[in-house]
Amino acid sequence: MLYDALVAESRRNDALDDVRSAALVRVRWLVDLLDRQRAERRWSMGPEYRRFEAADAATRAEIDERLAACADEEGRAAVLCLMLAACFDDTSFWQYEAEIASLISRVRGWTPGEVAAMVLRTTEYDMGHWFANSLAMVLNAADQLDADGCRAVMPWLRHAHAELMNTTVEARLRASLAQRLRTLLARVDEAHIPEGLIPAHTPWAAPLSDRADTAPTRELADFVRHLAGLSGPRPSQRWRRTCLELADAASARDIVADVLRALAEDDPLCSRRSGAHTGWIGGGYHYHYVVHQNDGDLARGIVWAAALTGGPAAVRHLDALALRTGGPGTGVAEDLKLAGAAINALAETGDPASLEALWRLRSRIRQRALRKQLDTALVTAAGQQGITAEQLVERSVPDHGLASDRSLERELGGHRIRVAIEDATTVRLTFTRPDGGTSRTAPTAVKDGFPDELRELKALAKEVRGTLSAERTRVEALMSAGREWPYDEWCRYYRDHPVTGVLVRGLIWEFRNAEDADGEWRAVAPAAEPPGRPERVRLWHPIRASADDTRAWREHLVAERLRQPFKQAFREIYLLTPAEEETGVYSNRFAAHIVHYRQLYALFKERGWQANFLGRHDGGHDGKARAEFGGGEWRACFHHEPAADDGGYAPEHAATDQVRFERRDGRRWREVPLAEVPPLVFSEAMRDVDLFVGVTSIAADPDWTDRGEDRYTAYWRTATFGALTASAEARREALERILPRLKIAERCSLDGRFLVVAGDLRTYRIHLGSANILMEPDDAYLCIVPSRGKGAGRGDGKVFLPFEDDRLSLILSKAFLLAADSRITDETILRQIKRGAR
Repeated sequence: MLYDALVAESRRNDALDDVRSAALVRVRWLVDLLDRQRAERRWSMGPEYRRFEAADAATRAEIDERLAACADEEGRAAVLCLMLAACFDDTSFWQYEAEIASLISRVRGWTPGEVAAMVLRTTEYDMGHWFANSLAMVLNAADQLDADGCRAVMPWLRHAHAELMNTTVEARLRASLAQRLRTLLARVDEAHIPEGLIPAHTPWAAPLSDRADTAPTRELADFVRHLAGLSGPRPSQRWRRTCLELADAASARDIVADVLRALAEDDPLCSRRSGAHTGWIGGGYHYHYVVHQNDGDLARGIVWAAALTGGPAAVRHLDALALRTGGPGTGVAEDLKLAGAAINALAETGDPASLEALWRLRSRIRQRALRKQLDTALVTAAGQQGITAEQLVERSVPDHGLASDRSLERELGGHRIRVAIEDATTVRLTFTRPDGGTSRTAPTAVKDGFPDELRELKALAKEVRGTLSAERTRVEALMSAGREWPYDEWCRYYRDHPVTGVLVRGLIWEFRNAEDADGEWRAVAPAAEPPGRPERVRLWHPIRASADDTRAWREHLVAERLRQPFKQAFREIYLLTPAEEETGVYSNRFAAHIVHYRQLYALFKERGWQANFLGRHDGGHDGKARAEFGGGEWRACFHHEPAADDGGYAPEHAATDQVRFERRDGRRWREVPLAEVPPLVFSEAMRDVDLFVGVTSIAADPDWTDRGEDRYTAYWRTATFGALTASAEARREALERILPRLKIAERCSLDGRFLVVAGDLRTYRIHLGSANILMEPDDAYLCIVPSRGKGAGRGDGKVFLPFEDDRLSLILSKAFLLAADSRITDETILRQIKRGAR
């Protein structure tokens, strides 16, 4: 019988045996009804299930009626009985959850013994959510106890707290329950720090544990409880004020600094040895992590306390912790909450060094949620210093200790090592021997004699490359912003900066002088000094220039062999077309193209666009890529979808669709007609979309014709030799200036969409958009797969290009090859050429 089983279950040889036994005797009727109900449920699985289902419903109604009529003493006994019966004999807690909750909420007079028996029972439930749900209800009864009652149940409350901190429970629920338990415990012993609040045997928490063990005080307990009470990414102003007060009262500033240093630098924890999951993880699998999820609130509290109390000294460790838990390839499991806390805390230190730290993190961290928090942190830091977010970013660019000549030198054992930025894409490490000879590889004397110093210099060179690359991306994004700078500010943070200045001196800038009454902007050649007394500066864009001025600048770059850090003078311009004026809110200019999807998705990431991943999953049937322009006030949306159901997890090909634009409206985005989009924003966004389509379209795939019959063959034939896009037109204009300077100039000419190359065996037409080739006189297709090696597509290696364009390099590479077709040795290419040659 159930009664005998529960009586046996209630005997634990502890101080609560009599409490449990008395409760079972008091509500023996309830035990008998539960026993009958269990039997009816077992019988309901047989052939006469309908009759037993009705009996079960009647029994249930009788139980509810009797429980509703219970007075306080009987109601308390009923709760204990139901909790003993829950999770017993294959019965789950949830089957009695409603009855227990109702009784606890209305009955009164709870004794310490009854509360202790209930608290202990909750810790015995083997599922975390049953434990948490039942504990939440039991604490409602514990709240009714006076100070003496709390003191009597303290051992069981402490046990429950320790179990809670070592059990997998939904984070928000665990934080709430832990706070309630700590409040009850503090009513009895204000100096007591509950077990599990400071994780045991965890190196990063050792400074706190040592102080709590050797010098426990009420102030320290208050401080630790306050730290662990932080559950959000940013604390309130009240939390911050209280944190400072408690830290000083407990003399804990040095402890906080030590814990933060340990979080940032000490060895991580291993899942094989630490955490509640060590018993079931199995299979030899393990991972390393900094903080267990159950201890996350305390760790984040430490992070914020360190930022508030540590000042400049905390910046380095906050930076390291954010990168360690949120950056790629760190060797520890990602912890977005802890990384986010470190990022947000950096913005609040008020120290100038934090700006450089945030900027470095922005160039290293790729996780989308953390990138958003970094942007918010930069805005917060900017507001504290009374500058705009844009000014903060440009003032945060690290100089890495480089001198004005963009270099840094060190002497090691008679050797001079130089880290220098050579151009907009190159950072070199050069070694000069005592005899004056130089090399790009470290001499043996430096490798063996100064390994640590050499490692630091190599790391520095890598950091400079990262900053240079990030600055190139940032400065190019200014092409859509239309920003202006005071001349002095521009000189300090752009022209004279050892990293940013490398890019600035390769670009065309416009200046407006103070003495000019007409306020006219005058463009100045790269690296040239502006005339007069400049007052304002802005980045030159061809969309604001006349056609004649643009042509003149392009000719100047080619004639002077000036290579720009990104395409500026030869930049494509995209203006609103009549078709787009008619559609109003969307553009179909780049719709209906078939593209390689994974290549497209990778290009989205490379260009800073955010996109969902297409595939056979919820939300993967329609794609939308988004990117911000115009200083973050505008957003372009590029729609795409799977081209067909290929049966795989992700589609092999995608079909492109509309481009739409949105404008920031507070914290939301509002779709706007194309006519309202600023020309700079529209042109820059459409330029990116043109790049996406041009690079990933199957029309640019030279191997496509080898597939034989294919569902997309008609599209390939139409697109691969079709009309030129704006990017291809810019490529054509560049070739007009480059071709006359080439040694194969006499064999080349431009004819509409094609570069025509006269070889010895045949004449070839290279399409300026796809770089694919037709051979005269029958327009046979010639497949040449480009080399993947370094420097591929640069012709003879001496062709000057005024901007970086892989497709233009590929076209010239093919032109050089075909102009000397009689010297081609590749049999695959020769067979195609000779098949129709005359």
